[in-house]
Amino acid sequence: MKMSTHSSAVNRPAAVDQGVSLLVEELRQESLRLGFSRLGVAPAGPPPRQDLVRRWLDQGFAGVVRQWFERQEHLRADPAKLLPGVRSMIMLAVDYATTADADQGDTADADAARQGRGRVARYAWGDDYHDLLRSRVNMLAAWLEARVPGCRTRGVVDSAPLAEREFAWLAGLGWFGKNTMLIDPHAGSFFFLTALLTDLELPVDAPLQVDHCGSCTACLEACPTDAFVEPRVLDASRCISALTIEDHGPITAALRPGMQDWIFGCDICQEVCPWNRHAPGSSEPTFQPRQGTTTLSLAELLQLDDAAFRRRFKGSPLLRAKRRGLLRSAAIALGNQPHIPSFDALAAALAGEDPVVRGAAAWALGRWRHLNDRVAEQAHAALVARLTFEDDADVRTEIERALA
Repeated sequence: MKMSTHSSAVNRPAAVDQGVSLLVEELRQESLRLGFSRLGVAPAGPPPRQDLVRRWLDQGFAGVVRQWFERQEHLRADPAKLLPGVRSMIMLAVDYATTADADQGDTADADAARQGRGRVARYAWGDDYHDLLRSRVNMLAAWLEARVPGCRTRGVVDSAPLAEREFAWLAGLGWFGKNTMLIDPHAGSFFFLTALLTDLELPVDAPLQVDHCGSCTACLEACPTDAFVEPRVLDASRCISALTIEDHGPITAALRPGMQDWIFGCDICQEVCPWNRHAPGSSEPTFQPRQGTTTLSLAELLQLDDAAFRRRFKGSPLLRAKRRGLLRSAAIALGNQPHIPSFDALAAALAGEDPVVRGAAAWALGRWRHLNDRVAEQAHAALVARLTFEDDADVRTEIERALA
């Protein structure tokens, strides 16, 4: 990430201080030219709600990301650790709500079109957004350093322990919805956040103090795994996004049915939000669905070896789930929505080299035993055959439960 080496001790022209409002407006226009959607400025300092984050961690709601949060907690509390002498946080939003043909039509048609396919969160339909936003924020930093010689900057795109949503709220870019997302009253919540730290003291924007969620609880009620403990409190150990992206191990059996056909991320709590009905679209090529599709063949995923997985998802956010996590989620999706043409791939996954994927395939085949006689017999036979020489205790347990 770009960080200039200029000293903050350089004397700056008096005209800069007198024209600081003009500077911010020029900065805003330059950010729009580079492709950012909105800009706000927040003061640099300890982010608000640090006490709530600590309480969230203490309550055990961080799930598999707990260690990362605790390891970075002291850094998140002080942005000066990222840029010594920082005075202002320039917060930038980029809308990413692309659309696809699969989004059209009634629910029945959409469900039929997804048979044998897994859903992916909208932000991951295209290429990895990090590269695009990193390039843009570095160009904005270079513009600012040229405009105000001697200033220091650092751009951050999910690459450093920074409380982006907290500072974006301070910068007036939205309020915290009941689904914990930052929601802009004019743009909804389908947007990325990027931060540009600087040692310039810029006039700050006012945070949104009004809770525009009102009495609406659509997001809380729609979550199929009951991940919301209460409004604005998410139990990440139950969140489909966290389970499919961050957790690469076995998923608790009780949560698997609620994962439905999601294999990477989840958009449910955003899709039902009324504020996203008129979210601005995006024509940015980087965000457009790869190969024109927003879903992935589950059978094809289950047949990927490590090399094929890396080739298939090079430059895609889906690499973050790792092969084990993505194939495990694909098997669970086939357990939730059986697709008979995918049987051979699922049965082959039961005999694969990864025990986590084998366990998920065993659970899925157990769910197939309620289907028609022929398919149920095939699922039963595959489970029995695998049990005879399965040497992993956890997988054996999965098979025995599937046969029970």
